[in-house]
Amino acid sequence: MSAKPTTRASSLAADSYGPLSSLLLLSPFLLLLLAAFVYPVGKLLLTSVFSPGWTFEHYQHVASGPYARVFVRTFVIALTVAGIAGVLGYPVAWLLTRVKGKTAFLVTACILIPMWTSVLVRSYAWIVLLQRNGIVNDLLLGTGLIDEPLKLIYNQGAVIMAMVHVLLPYMILPVYGALKAIPVDLSRASSNLGASSLRTFITVMLPLSMPGVYAGSLIVFVLALGFYVTPALVGGPSTLLVATLIGQQVTQTFNWPFAAALSTLLLSATVAVTVVFRRFMSFSGRL
Repeated sequence: MSAKPTTRASSLAADSYGPLSSLLLLSPFLLLLLAAFVYPVGKLLLTSVFSPGWTFEHYQHVASGPYARVFVRTFVIALTVAGIAGVLGYPVAWLLTRVKGKTAFLVTACILIPMWTSVLVRSYAWIVLLQRNGIVNDLLLGTGLIDEPLKLIYNQGAVIMAMVHVLLPYMILPVYGALKAIPVDLSRASSNLGASSLRTFITVMLPLSMPGVYAGSLIVFVLALGFYVTPALVGGPSTLLVATLIGQQVTQTFNWPFAAALSTLLLSATVAVTVVFRRFMSFSGRL
């Protein structure tokens, strides 16, 4: 008998916020969104097509050979980083769901402490490791594996390695969340039905954890598209990425309209990737 008044009171409380009240509650967020995102993006778009008159020459300039190759290189590196992060991050996330106590604390610390460290510091650490007189070359020379120092830095391999190191936690955490949400009874039921541990993983655990893999891959890919500090420090002229190119246009050549065109195209590509990912996830029935 007492359940009906409670339900009615809950319904009245849920309906007490009308359109005006909801708009007032959202107004601080909407103002922040307008000032911090909508206005700058609109200004950026206007700058790219109006300098001083209406023109699309900056976008045509971006489509030319060298700059188009920079965009292609950026997408290839971002995809490579996301793929390597997935291969390396999944076993770590799997391990984190299986360990307890001090081991779990140690693994978690190894994942989170790098996230709390400045990207600039981690990038410089890779320079110390990979430079001509760095630790890696000294070790290889000391063991007699090489006769002269190798060029391990200022190339595409160094950029990918350093970016994977920085972005790996953003892959591990979503995968860990997906694995942790899978009921333990499913793997036990699979084992009781005669499936081996490998078959249980392939047919049960891996498919159910794919939303975490997809989410982590999207996060890493989008972050890698706009990465600036690490490619600028560890990479060279042959590994120029879009974010670094935008920085050069703003700080060195002061070509703001061209930098605005580059930024608009990069933002559009990021939004397109996110929309396609969302559609794919909805089509596959995972979201």
